[in-house]
Amino acid sequence: MASRYADLTREQLAVLVPELLLTGHLIDRAGMPWCIEAFGQDGMTEVAIEEWAGASPIYTKRMQRALRFEGDDVVTIFKGMQLEIGAPPQFMDFRYSVTDRYHGGFHLDHCGALLDVEPMGDSYVKKMCHDIEDPTFDATAVATNPKARMRPIHRPPRTPADRHPHCAWTVEIDEDSPDVLPIPALAVNAASQAARLELDEIDRSQEGNADYSGDLVDDIDFPGFSHAALVRIADEVCLQMHLLNLSFLLAVGARTESEQQALRIGTRQLTGHAGVTAERLARALDLPATPEGAARLVELHPVVNPLPYVDLVRDGATITVSRSAAHDDGAWISLCGPGRLESLQAIVRALDPHLDVEVTGTDEAWTATVVRAETAAPEASEVAVTRFSKGAAFEFEGRRTLPIFAV
Repeated sequence: MASRYADLTREQLAVLVPELLLTGHLIDRAGMPWCIEAFGQDGMTEVAIEEWAGASPIYTKRMQRALRFEGDDVVTIFKGMQLEIGAPPQFMDFRYSVTDRYHGGFHLDHCGALLDVEPMGDSYVKKMCHDIEDPTFDATAVATNPKARMRPIHRPPRTPADRHPHCAWTVEIDEDSPDVLPIPALAVNAASQAARLELDEIDRSQEGNADYSGDLVDDIDFPGFSHAALVRIADEVCLQMHLLNLSFLLAVGARTESEQQALRIGTRQLTGHAGVTAERLARALDLPATPEGAARLVELHPVVNPLPYVDLVRDGATITVSRSAAHDDGAWISLCGPGRLESLQAIVRALDPHLDVEVTGTDEAWTATVVRAETAAPEASEVAVTRFSKGAAFEFEGRRTLPIFAV
């Protein structure tokens, strides 16, 4: 199977997939502080809207096809939301209800994004829960049915301050409604190599669920999926991250005064996300704090996955990168290499601050060797900023999986 995750066990993959969904959510937390600094609160809001609306319809449709649950109803919408980085399980604890094919709803028992933003004040809460959520929720539904609408019953700012659930929404598909129109950036992103990348079909002969074509469930049973299905989900989630990042870069590039400023914001976002993601993955997979373990961590990091998108080979403590589809897109790998060490350093230092990388080669073909330094490096400021999110230290809990039926 053409995947770097294929040599992980089924049990490891069942732990890895929710981790990838959560760390994908942290891309936003890593990037938005630098957008606020560059564009102000309103500019940050515009970037966030375009970032999600330019990516989620693409990757939602990809996951539907991969796991064979395409449709035009609210169940299809909810299944897609359960498998996307904008709604990582438990951290964004969506609870769904279905009335019939075209009517349903959800509420959030726990909204990690809200808890991140509330300390910043009601103006930021309103930007996220009103200005950003309204267009991006509808944009997510476009992949299933352009006539779908998600509308709030109540939402933050919370009154009273400890109100639960954090928010509640209705979902309705009305044939008389005008279609939700995609933003222009969606067509640009749809033409990317990431959007059009073909991954291996799921081997349906293995033990476990090969798809999500059955009942909608309240909490996805990741251990119940087959090994091949989990590999495909992991690769698709990595592509979700790349597509979100490409959409982010489009939105940032449209607002910066120079290419250098856009590059700086993109690098800071990548560095913050890379470090926190590496820390979570290293803990989840119990990787050793050695140069070889750090190189393995790089190999499994979403920055360089899936395999058909990023050409990388590992040999012990050394990784070699060649030009690939990700370079054509200007994806994260384009921000790594000689003279661009920040993100690679953030990854390996998540295991041990004494680790570093020595890189030789060109912008698109380079070799990095993990080495041990005598002095521990301080944590990068970008990683520290991303760690502000409660998602950085969030711990998953075991849950039972129950089907959701129309009421």
